[in-house]
Amino acid sequence: MSGRTLAISDIHGELDLLDRLLDKIDYRPEQDQLILLGDYVDRGSNSRGTLERVIQLTRAGAIALKGNHEDLMFNALTSSREADWNRWLKVNGGLATLLSYGFTREELITLSGEDFHLPDLHNEELQQHLEFIRELPLYYETPDYLYVHAGVEPGKTAAETTARQLFWIREPFHTGYDGEQLVVFGHTPTFYLHQNAANFDIFYGVNRIIGIDGGAAYGGQLNALDTTSGISYAVHKQ
Repeated sequence: MSGRTLAISDIHGELDLLDRLLDKIDYRPEQDQLILLGDYVDRGSNSRGTLERVIQLTRAGAIALKGNHEDLMFNALTSSREADWNRWLKVNGGLATLLSYGFTREELITLSGEDFHLPDLHNEELQQHLEFIRELPLYYETPDYLYVHAGVEPGKTAAETTARQLFWIREPFHTGYDGEQLVVFGHTPTFYLHQNAANFDIFYGVNRIIGIDGGAAYGGQLNALDTTSGISYAVHKQ
């Protein structure tokens, strides 16, 4: 493949932004390598459609990684643990995801404690999407680049870093990474990395880290980075 390598992260159910961004970058799957860094679901209004689009993109050659929100979703819907359910649905935007599959708020009411049980969430498309999530890789690397959702533990390779750290790590990676590969990551909105609430642009750290989560789910933007040329793109909500 002789085209570009393009990275996008943290779509969070904003399917319209994803489609507009792919149009803006003139993505051509027959020659470009697209790498999606996770967090396709939660918070935004169309997680179902976003996951379906991601599946279509992978069938055309894109690489899709698992983010912490896919991990939260999978655990909540397969473990039968009340803590997993509450953490996803009530804290991390899972309600918006299930509403996008056509469930109602009334259908999602559960009891607590010893009486807790998952609601009946039979939906063939949701089950297919959970199987897709189950098989997603946690990182992708080349000799020069590492693509990962959140980061790696300083002093360790991606293979040596736990799945939890690949999904969740923040400051220790942001300040302590000193590896040779350039790391392209999402998870932490770039306004936090820039320490500027109005700056959602891609963040270039002095220690070879590149944050691309433009806070699409928080009124920011959806970013794409062409790591072949260094050119970046962004779309905002209209």
